[in-house]
Amino acid sequence: MTPVTERLREVVDSFDPPDLPPLSETLVCTMDLPADLPEKMTIAQVAEVVGITAHTLRYYERIGLVDVGRDTAGYRRYDRDALARVVFVTRLRMSDMPIGVIARYVELVKQGEATEPERLALLQTHRATIMRRSQELAAALAVIDYKITTYGGTCSP
Repeated sequence: MTPVTERLREVVDSFDPPDLPPLSETLVCTMDLPADLPEKMTIAQVAEVVGITAHTLRYYERIGLVDVGRDTAGYRRYDRDALARVVFVTRLRMSDMPIGVIARYVELVKQGEATEPERLALLQTHRATIMRRSQELAAALAVIDYKITTYGGTCSP
């Protein structure tokens, strides 16, 4: 490791961002689903509600991350459980959790309550990764803010 890289690592490791606020109702609702959604939804409806493509939904189904029922004509019909799983998987992907790790988590869920300690460990490991990355981004943002103000700019939106 070069001296500059080593110093940067020290800065990142020592950066202490402010404590996160407690879970808010808004944050919890991002994992919950609106009450006014239909009991069964098409792939297009789910894609619109969740903000991902139908292609991604088909991929999640194909690799076993979500189980989707079919109607008598063979069209996908997402029930509330399937939709909740899609929302959860989407949030994990937004946090850069690899698909393979998500697949492992889903497999553990399917195995039942006995796997809860392993699931907890998996999520705690990922949380630590997110926290480290958050600190790195906060340190990078501080450097960018410094440079902006150095050039006479303002950092407010």
